[in-house]
Amino acid sequence: MATPYDHIPDRRTIIGRRALEEALATLVEDLPTGSEPPRPQVLALLRAALTAGRDEIRRRFEAPGPQHNDGPTVLAATSFLMDQLVRVIFDFADARVYPAANPSAAERLGLMATGGFGRGELAPLSDLDLLFLRPYKQTPRGEQIVEYMLYLLWDLGLKVGHATRTVEESLRYAERDQTIRTALLEARYLWGDRALCDELAKGFAQRFGSGDGRDFVEAKLSERNQRHVRMGDSRYVVEPNVKEGKGGLRDLHTLFWIAKYLYRVDKPGELVAKGVLTHGEARHFERAERFLTTVRCHIHYLTGRADDRLSFDLQREIASRLGYQDRPGSRGVERFMKHYYLHAKTVGDLTRIFVAALEDSHRRKPKLAALWQTLRPRQLGGFRLDGERLSAATPDAFAKDPVGILRLFHVAQENGLDIHPASLRQITQNIRLVDRLRNDPEANRLFMAMLTSRHDPETTLRRLNEAGVFGRFVPDFGRVVAQTQHDMYHTYTVDEHTIRAIGILASIENGTLKEDLPVSTEIVHKILSRPVLYLAVLLHDIAKGRGGDHSVLGADVAMQLCPRLGLSAAETETVAWLVRYHLAMSATAFQRDLMDPKTIESFAALVQSPERLRLLLVLTTCDIRAVGPNVWNGWKAALLRQLYHATEHILSGGTLSGGRGERIKAVQAEVGRRLTGWTEAEKDEHFGRGYPPYWLSFPADTLVRQAGLVRRAERDHQALAIEHRIDADRSVTEVTIYTLDTHGLFARLAGAMAISGANIVDAKIFTLANGMALDTFWLQDLEGKPFDGPQRLARLAARVEIALSNRLDIARELDSQKSSWPRRDRVFTVQPRVLMDNNASDTFTVIEVNGRDRPGFLHIVTRALTRMNLQIATAHITTYGERAVDVFYVKDLFGLKIVNQDKLKQIAAEVEKSIRDFDARFEPVPKAAE
Repeated sequence: MATPYDHIPDRRTIIGRRALEEALATLVEDLPTGSEPPRPQVLALLRAALTAGRDEIRRRFEAPGPQHNDGPTVLAATSFLMDQLVRVIFDFADARVYPAANPSAAERLGLMATGGFGRGELAPLSDLDLLFLRPYKQTPRGEQIVEYMLYLLWDLGLKVGHATRTVEESLRYAERDQTIRTALLEARYLWGDRALCDELAKGFAQRFGSGDGRDFVEAKLSERNQRHVRMGDSRYVVEPNVKEGKGGLRDLHTLFWIAKYLYRVDKPGELVAKGVLTHGEARHFERAERFLTTVRCHIHYLTGRADDRLSFDLQREIASRLGYQDRPGSRGVERFMKHYYLHAKTVGDLTRIFVAALEDSHRRKPKLAALWQTLRPRQLGGFRLDGERLSAATPDAFAKDPVGILRLFHVAQENGLDIHPASLRQITQNIRLVDRLRNDPEANRLFMAMLTSRHDPETTLRRLNEAGVFGRFVPDFGRVVAQTQHDMYHTYTVDEHTIRAIGILASIENGTLKEDLPVSTEIVHKILSRPVLYLAVLLHDIAKGRGGDHSVLGADVAMQLCPRLGLSAAETETVAWLVRYHLAMSATAFQRDLMDPKTIESFAALVQSPERLRLLLVLTTCDIRAVGPNVWNGWKAALLRQLYHATEHILSGGTLSGGRGERIKAVQAEVGRRLTGWTEAEKDEHFGRGYPPYWLSFPADTLVRQAGLVRRAERDHQALAIEHRIDADRSVTEVTIYTLDTHGLFARLAGAMAISGANIVDAKIFTLANGMALDTFWLQDLEGKPFDGPQRLARLAARVEIALSNRLDIARELDSQKSSWPRRDRVFTVQPRVLMDNNASDTFTVIEVNGRDRPGFLHIVTRALTRMNLQIATAHITTYGERAVDVFYVKDLFGLKIVNQDKLKQIAAEVEKSIRDFDARFEPVPKAAE
């Protein structure tokens, strides 16, 4: 008789049941009758067999050979190992521990494997699911055998899910509980009384084999939907759960459970003969299952536990074990994750087509559905209307009219309809027809109509992508489908990020995001060409993963694609420019001093026109908001708005740089008007404290607040004055510090803030004419929200005071906090890079520092700059996941730009060395457990 283990070679090397039974028999052969066998020795023999079996299975899996990286074989071999072990324990308990010379009929006991164990598929460290079957009332001896077996299995470190029931109880529970019914669906005779197990199998088939299975299908679909929501409802999460996540193994199991329940098949391949799957779909099923199973086995072995999350620290190691090596312009781990997402997408395709078809034929329809269908036309746009779903009129409709593939999605979009799964399957089978449509004017018109539609373009584009049409129609987009970046910044694959960005653009247009994005919502309706804007959003990341600058390469793609989609030469040029410079606005806003006239003038010179400025702001906003759930915040929004308004002023004929003295006088006059209760002498004294750049670096309301702080500190003779203000609109806490200016002040303040858990996102540093420092920091917490809370702010103030008195050992404090930082993030490394720029500002040298973001990074960098005798005027801090990009506006001790090339190289080398030394203090990434 065939078993699930027939394909496993040399099974006895994994475990020899007879040899183990003989060893146990030898252990107890001299014991007096009725004596309990020595438990420690029994346990030692069983543990040795379990360990040896697991080691052999892992050796075959990891060593070169026919079973190398063969996940399904690991599952079968592990199940075989557990079969034999459980059988040995059963027989030992029955014959040696609780022997009965003439057991009665009531003492019969059958044992069945359920769940994955029942399928004969057990991941290396997964639970065992056992069902003990008794004839009717449990006997004392039966209870003792079950208890003895369970305690031995638990003592072996196995997790065991178990139940002890009669056949009738099992069937009755299965009627009430779909989870139990699913477990029994895969139940398999394991050992003991076979008649009892056969009786259950027969009873299950009789009780649940008739009918249409609608209850079971609905329950499984509901479980699937709830699980998807619980796991994030996206298959494109950066650390997917291989088993429970969307597109994971559990989705394949759901598909197979329903198929097995309805069609009584034992293998996916048997669904072909039933007409449920095609040969190609069955092959896709098996390939996806093999890949996901193999990855899951690696996770279990590397973590040493039943973990199914493909975390950052595992991705690189598993990629290497599966043979994904780095190549020029292509990282092995990113190709591995791309293949993971493609397999997850395949699972989605299969489950959508198969399960939705079952749902359509088995799900109960509401009573009003029939009435509603009579009120709607049966034909719509040349397609058949089936309830709320649109489908092709005939099986050969797309072969006769390939443009109908795109028209189907367009008609569904305009009428708020779904697409029938049968038609989606039809499209999949005719997907190559899409290749003919790329130069078809009507097909391109339909695509642009869907892209720029005011009826939810995000959903339509996602449907096109899921059906495989998008990547075929726009091959450059097909190259970024499932393209991932192995970092902590990008939450989604490139295709998912792009489609989400289109959805955000549509929400800006329809006013949904007006409260969050008032400027974008206002100016989007002033944009002259909607197709230009939508195509720029669509194409901004189209060239990622090609090994070069994706902005430059993407502009080339835009120049080729846009004319095909019906854009004029001028519109094409604008799209290409937007793709080329889609990162320029965020880089300027987040990494440059927006109060420096040179910053605004340089950006205005790049943009050149108000129309481009409007387009670029909306594109930048959509791009950042679509990166991930916690990337956009009020601080970034405020910086982008500030840059937009300042640049718009320049492009509209205004000026920023002319009349510096007049501008200072105007600012001081405005501040003076607001300083109520001040004498003219006090005002003049305060205005004399600030050097000219100070008065042009803050808005008037900030200057007024700072004036009050300085006045109080001077009046009360305070050596240190700290004031904070929570700016909820910009999602920051503004902290102003007034104290004696000393060498290395910025570095000490940055260290104190790092120890306190505050992220500095911006800073302005000024030394006043009286020798005092007036430093302003904008802080956020680790979640990108204002650093607030009375206790946190009090701790921050206390640490600042201790740091300024040189009583705080910042390095030791940071080291003591290392254990609390996430270990999984340590897999990421960023090579330090220091860039010197003397063109970005007329009065400062601008230093851009790139490195691995960690608490204390800013402290290390600023301490290095202090050692090089540099004065820091402003600092702009941006993080992209694990990468920190810190930009400093500096002068030398004489207040001049650094122009000597040797000095510039020396500064860069010193900062890089400091970062490398800092990185070296962190323990290397731990090697995976062997």
